[in-house]
Amino acid sequence: MDKINSKLVKLKNILKSLKSVVVAYSGGVDSTFLLKAALEALGRDNVLAVTARSETYPASEYKDACRLAKDLGARRITISTEELKIENFKANPVNRCYYCKDELFGKLKGLAAKYNLSYVVDGANADDLKDIRYGMQAARVLGVRSPLLEAKITKSEIRKFSKALKLPTWDKPSFACLASRFPFYDNITKENLDRIDRAESFLRRLGFKQVRLRLHKDIARLEFYKADFKRLLNENIRDRIVRKLKGLGFKYIALDLEGYRTGSMHEPYAAFSLPNRIKAIAARRQVLENSKKACAANPSPGIRS
Repeated sequence: MDKINSKLVKLKNILKSLKSVVVAYSGGVDSTFLLKAALEALGRDNVLAVTARSETYPASEYKDACRLAKDLGARRITISTEELKIENFKANPVNRCYYCKDELFGKLKGLAAKYNLSYVVDGANADDLKDIRYGMQAARVLGVRSPLLEAKITKSEIRKFSKALKLPTWDKPSFACLASRFPFYDNITKENLDRIDRAESFLRRLGFKQVRLRLHKDIARLEFYKADFKRLLNENIRDRIVRKLKGLGFKYIALDLEGYRTGSMHEPYAAFSLPNRIKAIAARRQVLENSKKACAANPSPGIRS
């Protein structure tokens, strides 16, 4: 048995040891594969997929998740999470994801008890150990299991297994919640989440397979796959993008020449070691707070005629 297939066997053994599970199910690459594996290992009656509706989760992703769960023959229910009512989340600190996952996993734990299911499981995988993942801290605190991570399965292996299982998500672009489009300590608002969602949905309809709109005040910094850059040479496409995004209230539309990559909001702090990176982000917060205090104490007199 080769190393990759042995991981698949290990995953199924882990799932069987859990007896019954609630799957935190978003319809993405990882949670779809996990749901499929759980159904095969435990059977339909011992698996419940739960999808959360939230302002940080686009409606298109939710619809895809519902359709995929139905195609897999899974039991699935929908809950609502209310991250924007959590002040520590809205303030967008470096550990924002902790508060989001604490809200989600807390509700899933309640459902596990209600439906007499043994564990809550999520789609964290081995590659997630390479980055700062505060959501994983919330998972550990609440006793959520991560079978893909426990089996040491990587993202590329998940895609390989998914392709073999004919899951339509095998080549689905990675997706992160819309809150990841904000620089740390810029407040997360429903208005800006809606603007980002509408803009990214429009860009995907134009044929851009992967897109991130990073919000910098009035500037929309667009990340696409580099292979899609040539499409922007088309004047009609450029004009449509400018019209649409300016119509949504963005004053400037900028193309990021480095292209799409995960975690670009961390890049200003990349030169720091992990502990110092957190300190540097906290220092940015202090600068922003001091600036707000200075503006409040000395309001601009404005322009006189």
